[in-house]
Amino acid sequence: MSERIRRENPARPAEIVGSVPMTAPGAVDVVVRRAHRDFRAWSQAPVEQRLAALDSAAGALEAKAARLAVLLARESGKPVTDCQGEIRFAATYLRWVRDNAPRVLTGAVIDDEQGRLSRIPAPYGVIAAITPWNAPIILAMLKLGPALAAGNTVVLKPSPLAPLAVTEAAALLPGVHVIHGGPDTVGALITHPLIAKVAFTGGEQAGRSIAAAAGSALTPVTLELGGNDPAIFLPDFALTPSDYERLVLASFATAGQVCMAAKRLYVPKTRLDEFVESYLAAARRILRVGDPLDEQVTMGPLVNRAATDRMTDLIADSWNRGGWLIPLADAPTGTDGYFIAPALALDLPDDANLVRREQFGPLVPLLTYNTEDEVIARANDSELGLAASVWSADEAHAYAVAAQVEAGFTFINTHNRTGMSLRAPFGGTKRSGFGREYADEGLREYLQTTVIHAPAAFRPGGTGMPARAYPGQLGEQPG
Repeated sequence: MSERIRRENPARPAEIVGSVPMTAPGAVDVVVRRAHRDFRAWSQAPVEQRLAALDSAAGALEAKAARLAVLLARESGKPVTDCQGEIRFAATYLRWVRDNAPRVLTGAVIDDEQGRLSRIPAPYGVIAAITPWNAPIILAMLKLGPALAAGNTVVLKPSPLAPLAVTEAAALLPGVHVIHGGPDTVGALITHPLIAKVAFTGGEQAGRSIAAAAGSALTPVTLELGGNDPAIFLPDFALTPSDYERLVLASFATAGQVCMAAKRLYVPKTRLDEFVESYLAAARRILRVGDPLDEQVTMGPLVNRAATDRMTDLIADSWNRGGWLIPLADAPTGTDGYFIAPALALDLPDDANLVRREQFGPLVPLLTYNTEDEVIARANDSELGLAASVWSADEAHAYAVAAQVEAGFTFINTHNRTGMSLRAPFGGTKRSGFGREYADEGLREYLQTTVIHAPAAFRPGGTGMPARAYPGQLGEQPG
């Protein structure tokens, strides 16, 4: 019997939610070759057929949403209502690909006095998609949808921390082969000679390893890595009580375990007391920590024991660095689940671990500043550059400040998922990765451009040109 990966319920670790078969590194070759055989037929299928498959999968996802959401909540610890939203958003995204891919998949032909030039979008081949646990279905569909629409096939390797619901969701799509395993399995996958591209979402350390392994095989990579995402409140910010509630969830949704969460809050020193009072009131209205299957719960447990240990260390370090930690909600008692009470940290120096590192958990530093130039410099003082936000009553001013922030995606007067748009490309700068998801740019990540060119000089009736000539020497316009 093959070895299996068992997944515990982080709210009740003694409860095993389910298991998936471990794919040994030596078995990866069989799966990749099967995907490559499928690629030959899938890439030749009419675009309409490929897009119809995405549409069918979207409908099937919606039909399964209630049951899959419970499964996802049990394996990940995310509140069940959030899981429902994720699954429905994944279906919406597949339909967006269905509607918008034809425009991106359309080639272009120029036929003029310089000759005939055809630009033809073409698939890569077999894509290796490696996805994390914290939003496994939507983050898988952000890769599967565009890749399949373009004519690629995919070998999907989900995180062992939430492999169950995404495996079932991926089975709704043709051309997708799922494997499970750890670093050795991943290494065998991304260095396989038939893997044409690697798409990875996850942490910086894993991203470095994946990029290095793929680089040794000269395989292109798209990386969406972590962030230490600042939220800058300009002196004229004007937030309603519901705005504060959105802000709280921008940090504490999925217990803060989100790459684009608001992870550093910068507030003018002159408005600190007002901000803290309103923030605490909003947190106490909206944050309820508990069993993710309870529809009234807005924050569940952390994903595993290692995550709680990391947060315990950050809490201790924050106290040791002179921080003042204000609890925002109570964590359940009398349970062995991986619950941590959410908190706001004040009075920390900029070199404290909670400020310098991506915490990926329910503890957020609130930092004060005096001048606009100062806060921009401090917000940019990070090796990461995924997301950020700027809050102001003056939208034009907010845009001007946002243009100076070193981030791949900057929200205005919101943060995290409430600021996402299917038409807006998302991805990082600096060590937060490269490549984009969503929008046309996300579709193009899974396409290559091939070119067919018939220069005018060599078409029937052309005059020819000397073998040693360069374009432009004989009157042809460059470009």
